[in-house]
Amino acid sequence: MATQYRSEKLEKAFAALSKNYRGLDVDLYAVSREKRQTTPVMEGDFMASLSVPTHAGQRHGHPTYAVFKYNDIKAVLQDAATFTSGFIAKGLGTFFGGDGLIIIAMDGDQHRKARGLLQPVFTPQSVNPWRAEIERSIREEFIAPLVPNKRANLMDFALYFPIRVIYALIGFPQENIGDFYEYAAMGLTILAGPKNDPAEEEAARQNAVSASQGLYDAVIKLVAQRRAEGASGDDLISRLIRAEFEARRLDDMEIATFVRSLVAAGGETTTRTFSSVMTLLLQRPALLARVRNDRSLVSKLIDEAIRFEPTSTVKVRQAARDVEIGGVKIPQGALVQCVIASANRDEDVFENADEFDIDRKLKPSFTFGYGPHMCIGQFVAKLELSAAVNAVLDLFPNVRLDPDQPAPEIQGGQLRGASSIPVIWD
Repeated sequence: MATQYRSEKLEKAFAALSKNYRGLDVDLYAVSREKRQTTPVMEGDFMASLSVPTHAGQRHGHPTYAVFKYNDIKAVLQDAATFTSGFIAKGLGTFFGGDGLIIIAMDGDQHRKARGLLQPVFTPQSVNPWRAEIERSIREEFIAPLVPNKRANLMDFALYFPIRVIYALIGFPQENIGDFYEYAAMGLTILAGPKNDPAEEEAARQNAVSASQGLYDAVIKLVAQRRAEGASGDDLISRLIRAEFEARRLDDMEIATFVRSLVAAGGETTTRTFSSVMTLLLQRPALLARVRNDRSLVSKLIDEAIRFEPTSTVKVRQAARDVEIGGVKIPQGALVQCVIASANRDEDVFENADEFDIDRKLKPSFTFGYGPHMCIGQFVAKLELSAAVNAVLDLFPNVRLDPDQPAPEIQGGQLRGASSIPVIWD
């Protein structure tokens, strides 16, 4: 990398997070297929059966159900009044110190108003002006320096470029990129807070809360600085300071806590998605040749990879009342695990669902969510992914998997991705 900067702390934090949510070595899609056919709504904790933690906390004391069919999951995700998200504040939210603007843990009018303030900053119209800088950064800082080597592990820079991009867009000073990676390591430590093993839980919680406070302190300082300067810039923090919805503006604490949550999740999910996109592409030489020669296919490639290999496999909601899903009675207070990995391959919705086909008729998948809680940063993520894929194809002539190295493998019970993608080029 042009920055000549590698963060051992960041790489350890990413590896620890991946290990935390990897779970059992099972074929997630085979298990999901069997459930769709035999038990489309299952009483029991599916995430626990995979041995992965849940954002609700493993010892939450609520009955739990898992849902596997596309239409059932669609109905859950779009009905935020019946299937709420506030419980996340008592699970994952506690690792953020239990305060602030954690939008994924909001319901009702509170969520609507927060979303109204934040959403305009993340529309395609708002994000597109960042395109040129995103493309320049990825090409010049991360990929161009590798060209003479003729070989690389794509994951060596895949961890770094999303962090570099999102932190610059947020408004962190670019003269000290090392700080980006320090803050990102804190963010990953927060996400790794939930544990399956009670013996590990308290230490992980303390580490997460400490990281959360350190990250908040860094962000609130920057927010105050931007406000003092007049917040006239195009960076995310300045835009959030200027944002207004229903005659309300965000205060410094709200902006800082929202940015903190974005910092925690905004980088690593893009890293994992990039790893899946490139693995699926490089495993298919004929498709690789097509995409290399016709870059209009890159967006289709990304959309199909997101369907085929969702980074986060399960999204959880809580029933606000007694309700029925697929003929199964769900009591008020029960947690409902929406198995996205199953819905995205539901054979009743997607023809040849287990085939990777970028030419399939586009239908919504649930990797970025659905309904009111759909991922607010998806357009930024897709812009980064498109820029990275195009840069690899442009700058690494005839890029292909390294035949002398182990083939990449997409793994993970909850957070999926490849840990290594060794490639060579001419």
